[in-house]
Amino acid sequence: MTGVRISCWIVLGWAWAIAANGLAGSLPAAPPSSEPWPPGHVVIVEEPGATVRFEPVAERVAAMVNRGVTLVTGQPSPRAAWLSLVSPADVVGLKVVSAPGPICGTRPSTVAAVIRGLLDAGLPATNIVIWDRRLMDLRAAGYDDMARRFGIRLAGSLDEGYDERVFYDRPLLGQLLWGDLEFGRHGDGIGRKSFVSRLVSRQLTKIINLPPLLNHNQAGVVGALYSLAHASVDNFNRFESAPGQLASAVPEIYALPEVGDKVVLHIIDALICQYLGEDRTLLHYAVALDQLRFSRDPVALDILSLNELAHQRRQSGLEPRPARLELYQNAALLELGCASERLIQIERARPQTGIIQRPIDR
Repeated sequence: MTGVRISCWIVLGWAWAIAANGLAGSLPAAPPSSEPWPPGHVVIVEEPGATVRFEPVAERVAAMVNRGVTLVTGQPSPRAAWLSLVSPADVVGLKVVSAPGPICGTRPSTVAAVIRGLLDAGLPATNIVIWDRRLMDLRAAGYDDMARRFGIRLAGSLDEGYDERVFYDRPLLGQLLWGDLEFGRHGDGIGRKSFVSRLVSRQLTKIINLPPLLNHNQAGVVGALYSLAHASVDNFNRFESAPGQLASAVPEIYALPEVGDKVVLHIIDALICQYLGEDRTLLHYAVALDQLRFSRDPVALDILSLNELAHQRRQSGLEPRPARLELYQNAALLELGCASERLIQIERARPQTGIIQRPIDR
């Protein structure tokens, strides 16, 4: 297992040993923190002025990334922090959300800061891949220029094709779309499988997940769980129209060893929080939080994001929406993370005031 599934009740004390085993590159691995990854541990780095009129300030965002990765790993420097997660021998996929564009999707400045950190840690540029479901969305969001600048690769999971040997099987038939592996085929059982992209199953060895803080009408939040599951497999539309099916499928797809076990870190890009609109950029339903949120626990991050979205909607005088918790409760049952608000431990890093540790306040 290359990743760590964190439950609310089980502290995986051997997580650092697993991480260390993956550091077989030519550079020495950083020593592990004296503490194991605690369950539900989230680091929130806040920097007022990190955005100006919804435009990220690259230097401040880079400093936030460096601070967050050192705090969440317990390492003394950004280089040591990245080397505690990946090795120069790894092929590291930076999973972004590009369809909403560069303002309300994952911000390119956040991704650029991670790339610089990995390069400074000794990873070859050729071993870094920015990816999402569709290559055309990545290019429209401006990641093509970034890839050329750093000499790294862009990849769409759909464009790379799907792996017939690795799939999620659920007896729910949907309308297959062009690009799905079984599109155009006929026969018994056609359409009940969602195949994992070859990019994820065969090419990437580690994944750093970078979703924005953005609402999703069915899942509640685009988030760490939904964004990775949605982009990793084909034949996904069959789950979108049925919240109950989506609530089961997303955590079960994430739990596939070829998907979730490769994730070494989630960074929620909360520089801007858009609480309505999904893939459309609607800045009148957005607020600048100037935050980045770091954790190995996707469930805890998504629970915090759901609470933040609900809070921002209340602040705007909008009617409350029903809580979409079944997906996250199912994820906790699969030991993907902590869904209990009272057990989530938040470590806040603010300018001047330093670091404050306290439980969730909403």
